[in-house]
Amino acid sequence: MNIKSKEVNMALIWFGAGVSIAEIITGTYFAPLGFSKGILAILSGHIIGCALLFLAGSIGSFSKRSSMETTKGSFGILGSKFFALLNILQLTGWTGIMIYDGALSINGIFKNGAWLWAIVIGLLIAAWILIGIKNVSKLNVASLSALFILTLVLCKIIFFNGDNSVVSSTQEEAMSFGAAVELAAAMPLSWLPLISDYTKESNKPVMSSLLSSLVYGATSCWMYLIGMGAAIFTSETDISLILLKSGLGWAALVIVILSTVTTTFLDAFSAGISFETISSKPSGKTVALIVTALGTIGAVFLPMDNITDFLYLIGSVFAPMISIQIADFFVLKNDSSAKSIDLQKAVIWILGFALYRISLTWNFILGNTLPVMLIIFAVTVAAQKILGKKK
Repeated sequence: MNIKSKEVNMALIWFGAGVSIAEIITGTYFAPLGFSKGILAILSGHIIGCALLFLAGSIGSFSKRSSMETTKGSFGILGSKFFALLNILQLTGWTGIMIYDGALSINGIFKNGAWLWAIVIGLLIAAWILIGIKNVSKLNVASLSALFILTLVLCKIIFFNGDNSVVSSTQEEAMSFGAAVELAAAMPLSWLPLISDYTKESNKPVMSSLLSSLVYGATSCWMYLIGMGAAIFTSETDISLILLKSGLGWAALVIVILSTVTTTFLDAFSAGISFETISSKPSGKTVALIVTALGTIGAVFLPMDNITDFLYLIGSVFAPMISIQIADFFVLKNDSSAKSIDLQKAVIWILGFALYRISLTWNFILGNTLPVMLIIFAVTVAAQKILGKKK
């Protein structure tokens, strides 16, 4: 595959990652802020999250390591396995959530039973995995082209065919602007432990990471905007009812299935890559299939309606992690890959995790992620300078 086709494939992968029912649903939460403030919060959060996504992708593309392999540079071998395990758990959760949202949305239109649609989506994700990331590009071109056209149609229906009624009944429950920014940043943050799994193959480290971040950021903002616009201009927050009212019929089925499969495939696939950091057996592809099966079972039997707390938990785990990695890789030039564990960085990460959880009770205008990461970045650099001098 030549460089140009690699870049096109990279863009398609991250467009597929951004187009998802979960992001549209999350966008509906911004409606009480009003259209102007809602857009500002969405853009602010995505700028913060995607800047970090770019830096995380650059670490992987420069070092030619997968996302979890890059954590060895800061946390050592055992630290890397620890984060790989956490990543597999969060990706299994994401797989279940995405399948659940997709199945629920389809069932709201066709009424065949959400469990049946969950199984159908799970089987399609498994098919994508079996085809493989290198062979799925042509399939992605066809499916994502159709998805792009259909989402444009959905935008027209929401923004130009609605009655322009503004949501008023939910104003008392409106989140603060800072909380909205954090919720917007949370989606890009959830891809931090995955991006290097794809950028590591690039011969243009900066270009691949920048392209991935920009394409994902623009697409994700678009999905948030669809959700928020649906809630404001159609007075509807249930995505299945939005699709039902749109009159798209079978086209709505295509939108939901393709958006769910192209996004969730990346979650399951990266879970397999993360497992390879822990053990070489079973293979990454086998683990990806197991994660898909577990996610499908979870989608059938467990309620997964509100993912806000899940998003904040991901941020509290991976935001301090990437802060430490950014400081180590770009500033300190530290490499702990040969160590069993870097205790200094492990302690700083624990402090970062606790600080993030505590910060959720505060109300920063730019959310919690940015101030927490700046603090952890500064602590990492200072600790290395001070302790390094003592040694």
